[in-house]
Amino acid sequence: MASIFSKIISGEIPCYKIAEDAHHIAFLDIYPLEQGHTLVIPKQEVDNIFDLSPDAYTALFSFSQHIGKAIAAAIPCIKVGIAVVGLEVPHAHIHLIPLQKVSDLDFTRPKKQYTVDSFELIKQKIIAQL
Repeated sequence: MASIFSKIISGEIPCYKIAEDAHHIAFLDIYPLEQGHTLVIPKQEVDNIFDLSPDAYTALFSFSQHIGKAIAAAIPCIKVGIAVVGLEVPHAHIHLIPLQKVSDLDFTRPKKQYTVDSFELIKQKIIAQL
């Protein structure tokens, strides 16, 4: 079930990596809803997040919590929202999105566009909070 995320994990496709450990990777969404919108994925190739083992599921959310706190410290927001949609890429993933209002989690609205330099700056702001 190789997906675009599998290619990011293997390094075939570049990303704006925030953090990585032996089992997870977090990187900026290149089609963000808001500045700092980050994806957190398990390195294990599994489509449905509920198909992860209980330990892997818990570890993914624990890793996401660490990343979410860094996003909240780096990007002005009221809270960091969390969403598991999983329809756009067949690889389990968590969206962490800085929120000012509930509609910031609306995946049907137009995505933000940033330059490479802007993505790099956002990435560095978050990394500095880890």
